[in-house]
Amino acid sequence: MGTFRELAGRVRATRTLSRLSLLSLTAAVLALGLASQPADAARSGNGAEGRQTSIRGKTQYAIEFRSRYALSYGHTFIMYGRLNAKGQLVDRVVAGLHPAGDSAQPWMLGHLIPVKSETGPSDGDLEDEYVSARYRVVVDEPEFRRIVAYIKNKQATSGTWHAIFNNCSSWVADVGRYMGLSAPGSLLMPADFINGMRKMNEGNDRRTALSLAAAR
Repeated sequence: MGTFRELAGRVRATRTLSRLSLLSLTAAVLALGLASQPADAARSGNGAEGRQTSIRGKTQYAIEFRSRYALSYGHTFIMYGRLNAKGQLVDRVVAGLHPAGDSAQPWMLGHLIPVKSETGPSDGDLEDEYVSARYRVVVDEPEFRRIVAYIKNKQATSGTWHAIFNNCSSWVADVGRYMGLSAPGSLLMPADFINGMRKMNEGNDRRTALSLAAAR
């Protein structure tokens, strides 16, 4: 919540992906099964990456709920865009509520009274090394367009920021609820808010589509 120069030197977590080598096919398998092999391979998909983009050969999109570190208690925001073949967000767009301007004064004043807000990226939102938690929801293009339309309308109608009554987490929670997701209380620390949101929605992969269908 709020905008400040970000903490430097944060160690990035790395992941390793092990790959299994293919066994050599025997002459008998080659003779009997080679003809069916292309169809079987097509049905097998791309492993974890194939599941990430849901449908092979069809463009998928993601709404990613994020929190990041800051010199204050942090910030909660949304990043959305198209997924590439590796499951990475491309053409990324950031949306979130924070006090207007680069000065710390509106942020401090906003703990007492509502202050003017902005709803685009704040300093550090586009730098992955500052991310403290994330929760991604993968959607198809029709769902994505409806969600983005809601986000843009919310950006156009968001007037003020207040640390307690109208903060960055409550703004993100509104988007999540529109998508049919559950959200924790907005006074949690940003990372706890995002991790709590992910935990509350485990096993509810289709809730987004059901909510959007009901909203039509």
